Amino acid sequence: MTIEIRVPQLPESVADATLVAWRKQPGEAANRDENLADLETDKVVLEVPAPAAGVIKEFKVQQGATVKSGDLLAIFEPGATAVAAPKAASKTEAAAAKTETAAKSASGTKLGPAARRVVEETGVEAAAVSGTGRDGRVTKADVVAHAAKQATPSATPSKVAAAPSVVPSGPRAEQRVPMTRLRQRIAERLVQAQHTAALLTTFNEVDLTAINELRARHKDRFEKQHGVKLGFMSFFVKASIEALRKVPVMNAAVDGNDIIYHEYYDIGVAVSTDRGLVVPVLRNAENLGFAEIERQIADFGARARSGSLTIEELQGGTFTVTNGGVFGSLLSTPIVNAPQSAILGMHKIQERPVVIDGQVVVRPMMYLAVSYDHRIIDGREAVQFLVAIKDCLEDPGRILLGL
Repeated sequence: MTIEIRVPQLPESVADATLVAWRKQPGEAANRDENLADLETDKVVLEVPAPAAGVIKEFKVQQGATVKSGDLLAIFEPGATAVAAPKAASKTEAAAAKTETAAKSASGTKLGPAARRVVEETGVEAAAVSGTGRDGRVTKADVVAHAAKQATPSATPSKVAAAPSVVPSGPRAEQRVPMTRLRQRIAERLVQAQHTAALLTTFNEVDLTAINELRARHKDRFEKQHGVKLGFMSFFVKASIEALRKVPVMNAAVDGNDIIYHEYYDIGVAVSTDRGLVVPVLRNAENLGFAEIERQIADFGARARSGSLTIEELQGGTFTVTNGGVFGSLLSTPIVNAPQSAILGMHKIQERPVVIDGQVVVRPMMYLAVSYDHRIIDGREAVQFLVAIKDCLEDPGRILLGL
């Protein structure tokens, strides 16, 4: 008896998905719950698990197709064993062999879903690609650049003594790669935010001496006791919540001619991945301790890069914190994550000379930026918000005492 493999029920906010890759080919053995295919929505990559041990008998949808909830993807035969592929390979089987070769070459190489997709499409050897992502991860851009380099003929040094005065231009390689669904969605939302909100950015700077000293005193004990490192993000999330309490309109949203004031604090934390930027949400962050905030952010980061975040974890949010400093950014103007009304931008910590009590001293300084919707937030409120964050970070005791 065969089983129909169908697209799982997609959330109401997701209209369709793209079948970016088959992870099993017809006749290839699969264990129960093993991933058969990757479906990419505009938010996350969903896996299609095998309903039982068996094999795929037939594809009903080819890689790259757009599908909707309930669409038939493949016919699956439970209990069947793997069969050897015939010698005369069809077009589909040739593509499968290419995918299999790419997958084998990627063994032991850290690839995100987007990079893996380009590896399979181009057939490059993933192990030969130098990764520029975090922890050596191979990004989509790395694969594209490597493929372009392979496509460009290498120049052979000439043995002729006299070099030509004009070097003829050789072929210049280009590669057209379609945007991922996530990148398309990011583009739509950013343009929408620019068109529908009156965006403005206000800046301030903060002295992180007190935070650095606090972390230096307690980071080892903190990690030993809680099993997670004491980073900077928990301080900024906590400081943001205290500032939002003081300036509630920063935690509000526009709905037609109404302003919705949220009396809870669901803080989005921007995470960069190979596929693009995602913003998982810390629910009721006001009830979380430092350790739980750090633990959730670390978990979000790991699962965002592996493409295993759920759509529910990316929805909602009343305010967002983004940290461009991890990439070396000294100053930026972040764009509000609609329908929210404000976003805090963190930047690189840099030692700079500052004047304190009439003396020039060197301190670890960070520029802060808050972008906000000027339709409901005035400059006075934005400045008050940044000053409140600055006060909390320069005197962390305020966070504990709620001052």
